[in-house]
Amino acid sequence: MHRDDEAVSPVIATVLLLAITVLLSSMVFVMMASTLDNVEKADPKASVSVRTLSNGYHVITITSIDQSLDPAKLKWSIVNQTGQSIVEKTGFVDDTDVYGTVGTNISFHDRDAGWSMTKGDYFVVNCQTMNCNQGNHFFQLVDTGTNTLLAKINLPALES
Repeated sequence: MHRDDEAVSPVIATVLLLAITVLLSSMVFVMMASTLDNVEKADPKASVSVRTLSNGYHVITITSIDQSLDPAKLKWSIVNQTGQSIVEKTGFVDDTDVYGTVGTNISFHDRDAGWSMTKGDYFVVNCQTMNCNQGNHFFQLVDTGTNTLLAKINLPALES
C-alpha cells in the first residue's frame, strides 16, 4: 500500500500563504491609518509678567509657554488704550536684535541662546523714550505663523 504524506497541494498552500499575508498587511494598515493622518498643531499659549524699573524701562518676562517659538515669526507692539499703535516691529533681523542691544527701544533677550522663544526669555521696553510709561499702554505679542495673540499685558505707570 502506497501512502501519501502531503496534506495539501503546493498550489493551495501558496494561495493560503498569500491570503494570510494580504489579511495581515490589511490589518496593520487599518491600525496605522490613524497615525498617518496629518494632525494640526495646537495654537501656542503663553503667559507673561511685567516688572517696572526705576530708570524708565519695563521688563516683560515669558513665565510659561507650551511650545518653543521661532523669534522670526513673532510680532510685538506697544498699543495705547484707543488701539493706536505707537511702536511696531516684526520678527528679528539679526543676532544683535535677538541678544539685545543697548540703546534700542525694544529688545528681546534669549536667555538660553537657542534661537527660540522659551520660558524665561524676556523683552526690555524703554518706555521713558517712547512715552508709554503713563499706565495706559499695552504690550502685545503675536505669533504670525498661527496669527495667535500670545500675550497682552498692561504696562504699569512709572512711579515718580
